[in-house]
Amino acid sequence: MINNTQSIHGARERLLEKIRSDKNLPTLGVAINKVVQITSSGEDSVSELAHFILSDVALTQKILHLSNTITYRTLGGVSVTTISRAIFLLGFDTIKASALATLLVDGFRDQKQAQSVRKELVQALCASVTAREIARHNRHPKSEEAAVAALFKNIGRILVASFDHLLYDKIQVLSKEDSQNAIGVCNELLGCSFERFGESVLQDWKIPDSIILALQPIYGEPKKSTQDSEWVKQVANLSEAVASILVQSDSKLSVKERCAPLIKRFGNALDFNAEQLEIILKSVDKEARQLAITLEVPLARIDQAASAGVVKDSDFCNEFMLPSFDTQRLQSIERHPSGKPTNARDLLLAGVQDATQMLASKELKLNDLVLLVLETLYAAMGFRFATACLRDLQQAKYSARISVGEKYMERQKEFQFSAQADNSIFHVAMNNNVDLMITDALNPKIQAILPSWHKHLLPDTRSFIVLPLIIDKKALGLFYADRIYPADEGMPPDETALIKTLKGQLLSAMTKR
Repeated sequence: MINNTQSIHGARERLLEKIRSDKNLPTLGVAINKVVQITSSGEDSVSELAHFILSDVALTQKILHLSNTITYRTLGGVSVTTISRAIFLLGFDTIKASALATLLVDGFRDQKQAQSVRKELVQALCASVTAREIARHNRHPKSEEAAVAALFKNIGRILVASFDHLLYDKIQVLSKEDSQNAIGVCNELLGCSFERFGESVLQDWKIPDSIILALQPIYGEPKKSTQDSEWVKQVANLSEAVASILVQSDSKLSVKERCAPLIKRFGNALDFNAEQLEIILKSVDKEARQLAITLEVPLARIDQAASAGVVKDSDFCNEFMLPSFDTQRLQSIERHPSGKPTNARDLLLAGVQDATQMLASKELKLNDLVLLVLETLYAAMGFRFATACLRDLQQAKYSARISVGEKYMERQKEFQFSAQADNSIFHVAMNNNVDLMITDALNPKIQAILPSWHKHLLPDTRSFIVLPLIIDKKALGLFYADRIYPADEGMPPDETALIKTLKGQLLSAMTKR
C-alpha cells in the first residue's frame, strides 16, 4: 500500500513537473494572471485591457474575429475594427472572458490535440459563458469573478488530458464503469482530484486565491448565502455542470431533461427556476456554439426545433446583412517603408464608422472615444506611439493622458510641456489651429522648433503628426503620433479628410460635455 501510494504521488509530481517545465505555460500563466487582475472598477481598466490585447497581434486579431461573429455584429450593425470599440460594444466582462478563453485555447494548441482535449477546452469556455449569463440574471457584483472561476473549473482535466492522455483516458474509462466513485478513481490513479491538481498549477500561475477557492466542489444541496465567495463557488459549480451537459451531445435525453436535477439542486441557492434557466441556456447557446465550431467539437442542441429546419433570426441576418469591412482583410496588410499600411484609407474609414456608432450611444464615455481615435490613428497610419496630450489647468502644463503603442507607459509619463506659449512646434500648431503632418523630422526647419524635451524623449522620430484640439479658440490639447521612418509616401487628401473627421467627432463629443 505504501509503495502504491508513493508511486501515485511520484506520478503526480512527475506530471506537475512536466507541466511546470513546459516553455509555453509559464508565459501563459503570466498572461492569464494579468487579465484576471485587470478589474472593471474604473475607466483605467478599459484602457488597461485594451492595451494588453493590443500588445499581442494574434490576440487582437482573434478578439476582433470573435467580435464580428453574427452573435455580436448585429448589436452594432457594422464590423468591429478596433479593440476599444469591441469593449464598448460587447462590454468589459465579455471581452475579458473572451481574451482569457483565447489565451487558454492558444496555450494548449501546441499540445497533442486529441478530441478529448478540445472537448475539455470547449467545456471550460461554455462554463465561463454560462456563469456570465447566470450572474447577469442575478445582477451580482462578483459576476466577472464567477466567469473566470468557471473558466478554470476544469483546468485540471485540461492539463491531464494535454500532458498525460493515457492517464486521462484510463480515469475516464474507469469513472464511467464506476460512476458513483469517480472521485475515488481519480484519487487512486492521479493521487488527488482533478480540482486539486488544477489548483496546484493555478497557484504556480499566481492566480488570486479567491478564484482558486471557488474551484472547490460542492457536495449535497447548496444553501443560499450572503457571502460573495460562496456565491461564486456555487455559480462555478453549476456552470461546469451545465457546460458538461452541453458538451456531452450523445445522450438520448434532451438538455432540458438533463438540467432538471440542477434546477432542483441549485435553484433555491441561486434564485432561478426552469424557465429562467432556459433563457440563460439560449443566450449561452449562441456564443458557445461559435466557440465549439472553432474547436470542431459538437454541442448538444438546446433548441430541438433548430435542427428541424426552422429559420432563426441570426441565420436570416447573416444571409441578408449589408456587407461591411472584411476585418480579416483589414488585418492582413502591406506597408510602405515608413510602416504605414497601404490600405490606410480603409482603416481610417472603419475607425470613423466605429466612432459614429459610439457617438450615437447614450453610454458614451469620453475616454473610450479618445482611446478609439488613438487606436485608429495608431493602426491605420502605422505609428509606433500615439498619445492624447491634454491641458492641466492646475499645473499649467500639457500632459499625455491616454496613449497606445511602443513603451506607451514610459513615454506617457515624460510627454509633457509648459502651457506658456513659446515657438515650439506644438504651440505653433495650437496657436494657429492647424493640423501638421511632418514627413521628415530631420528637416532643419522642423529641428529648429522641436523642443529639447521631445528630442531627448523620442530622439529617433523621423515622421509625426500634431492634431490640435481647439474649442471656441481655447486649446484643450493635441493628438501626437510618430514613426521612426520618414513618410516619403505622403498623405493623400482622402486620408487627410478622414483624420480631420475623426478629430471632429471627438471635438463634437467634448463640446457636448
